Amino acid sequence: MRRGRSVTVRAVVALAQLAAATVAIFVLTTLLPGGTAEVVLGPDATDEQVRELAARLGTDRPPGVRFAEWAGGAVTGDLGSSLVTGRTVLDEIADRFGSTALLTGLTLLVAVPLAVLAGTVAGRRPGSPADRVSTATVSALQAAPQFALGLLLVALFSLQLGWLPATAGGGALLTPAVLVLPVAVLVASQLGWLSRQVRQGVLQTDRSPHVTHLRRLGLSEPVVLWRHVLPGGVAPSLQQLARITEGTLGGVVVVESLFALPGVGAGVVEAVQSRDLPLVQGYALLAAVVTIMLNLLVDLLTARLTPVREDAR
Repeated sequence: MRRGRSVTVRAVVALAQLAAATVAIFVLTTLLPGGTAEVVLGPDATDEQVRELAARLGTDRPPGVRFAEWAGGAVTGDLGSSLVTGRTVLDEIADRFGSTALLTGLTLLVAVPLAVLAGTVAGRRPGSPADRVSTATVSALQAAPQFALGLLLVALFSLQLGWLPATAGGGALLTPAVLVLPVAVLVASQLGWLSRQVRQGVLQTDRSPHVTHLRRLGLSEPVVLWRHVLPGGVAPSLQQLARITEGTLGGVVVVESLFALPGVGAGVVEAVQSRDLPLVQGYALLAAVVTIMLNLLVDLLTARLTPVREDAR
């Protein structure tokens, strides 16, 4: 019953956060300098032409009216239409979200097992050669800027060796070879954060009194590791994993721009440049929903992996 109340409280908090994010998104996007009409018509347009286009696009209406229409439509899944292309915002986002979701999924598929392996080995043997090598390697990869690392990989594997394509130009995103270098850059930049969290969690759990007691009872090391050390050691890392997922799904602008990937990050840049407010608001709302839902899921998983003991209540 107590766990059920906790879930309900977290869900209510998530809804309140989403409502606050909706207001903040609208206010911040309306404060962007310039307007869609000015950007579309260019610097040579007259004031009358700008006013006519703004009236046709609806951007000259009072902010309160526009917010009520946008928020009401968002509740029903209608985020309006792009002011530039005329297509619905959901269609515009859907065209790009698949690419970013694929990039995110592949990054997590590679980064999570590597981080758990590196963090577990380092955490169970602190100060050992394996710990020092693992820590030094992930720290060096984390310190390397994404743009610099991406250029280095392109120069080596694309230009010099010719093994992999440098960009996804020409709509070749579905070709597996196109995704190798972007995924490598993202894994390298995120591996350090996650593996260090796992290392710290495993180190604390491995030295905890209850794990020491289990060893005294004669439980084998594989059982102690898989059933007790890893669940307790990985739980603190779930928040960092959520940060990685949020950042990638929100659009890794540097990586997508460097490798010409038609993802969410590139779409955000284009929408901001053209002052396409409904599209900018749609991308921002997507990021807010992903962030809030991931944090809710992580909170529930963390509570599940680290339950409150009966005697502590």
